[in-house]
Amino acid sequence: MAKQLIQSEEEFKRIAEQEGVFVFLKHSTTCPISQAAFHEFDAFANQHEDVPAYYLQVQEARPLSNFIAETYGVKHESPQIFIIQNGEVKWHTSHSQITEAAIEQHLS
Repeated sequence: MAKQLIQSEEEFKRIAEQEGVFVFLKHSTTCPISQAAFHEFDAFANQHEDVPAYYLQVQEARPLSNFIAETYGVKHESPQIFIIQNGEVKWHTSHSQITEAAIEQHLS
């Protein structure tokens, strides 16, 4: 599965209610650190098509970003990545800690 842009709470809720694991990135289109994180996320998604990968663009989906922070009790940061499994945050990190290797490590 290729990475997919999510823009609404309804889309996110539908994904989060599914069983299994998925990766979710909060991405800022104006931040160079976020661009680097997106590159790492993209590399991961391309190498692991069996793992659903979603992202939002913070500037265009701030209500969704806030919803995720409130729902999971994780302070908003951007860029920020989550591994969500069976409706629970299994792992999250932000900024330069977002690497393809880190995502792979925390999926296992």
